Amino acid sequence: MLLSARRLSNVLQLTLAVLKPDAVAHPVMLEALHQRILDSNFVIVRSKDLVWRRRDSESFYAEHSGRLFYQRLVEFMSSGPMRAYVLAREDAVRHWRALMGPTKVFRARYTSPGTIRAQFGLTDTRNTTHGSDSVESAQREIRFFFPDFCAEEWMEKEEPSFRLGRIHYDLKKQIHTLSTHS
Repeated sequence: MLLSARRLSNVLQLTLAVLKPDAVAHPVMLEALHQRILDSNFVIVRSKDLVWRRRDSESFYAEHSGRLFYQRLVEFMSSGPMRAYVLAREDAVRHWRALMGPTKVFRARYTSPGTIRAQFGLTDTRNTTHGSDSVESAQREIRFFFPDFCAEEWMEKEEPSFRLGRIHYDLKKQIHTLSTHS
């Protein structure tokens, strides 16, 4: 699938998206959420399935240490497989956060019924997704999940081709890659 140059005209922004264990545990839900990402005009730059050890969760959520929900969140995030994505799009952080909806599932169902958390979230902890809340946290979180991915190098070498739509969706890898033809 080639994306048109018109659709991707401004510099692409990267963000981290995570499908939490409650979503990944259900293959039909996982596929529906993956398709929702594609249908929402995100370019999937990287994707990987992973399972965290407790210390991974503690490290990632260290800023919340001492808060009431911290232990519950750490335990949940290390309870099973997750899928992490590096997504690209114009204003990707804002668009992914809008697609996820409010963190609190009840609020999401009431104020944003079409969002992922409203439709698939179970509780405020088991709310299906995580997303970076700023460009700065996106950079930090992408490095945490994808230590071998260099965002600066991608922006310099690949972003212009991605932005111009010189990409295709690789069904086997389930990511977008540079087209081999012009």
